[in-house]
Amino acid sequence: MKKLDETGASIDGTGPQETYERFVAGGRFMIQRARRTGEYLFYPKIMSPSGEVDLEWVEASGGGTVYSITVARKRDGAYNVALIDLDEGPRMMSTVVGGNAISIGARVRARVELGAVARVVFDPEVN
Repeated sequence: MKKLDETGASIDGTGPQETYERFVAGGRFMIQRARRTGEYLFYPKIMSPSGEVDLEWVEASGGGTVYSITVARKRDGAYNVALIDLDEGPRMMSTVVGGNAISIGARVRARVELGAVARVVFDPEVN
């Protein structure tokens, strides 16, 4: 793994996308935050929507709420594509594992699914 400086940026010039993918491959769900304003952002960028460039990587809380969800059906099964509003504020696209019947507004919890390609998925929260 490449060395990161105190902001989480790669010392060798690796961009934010690759840095994010390396965190996920290592089992960590990290998002960026602007140091001065505290603004969280996702998808990884070099600048926040408000123009902040002093970004750091922080561990995401993992909590979120389903904003929208659609189920795609194929001959060999179904899968969903969901937009999740993270508790920190940003919205991300992912999937809710076992959640084809989950409703909008449902609470979910993130986890890293390791495999051929590591990814962040969500599980429905059990009340």
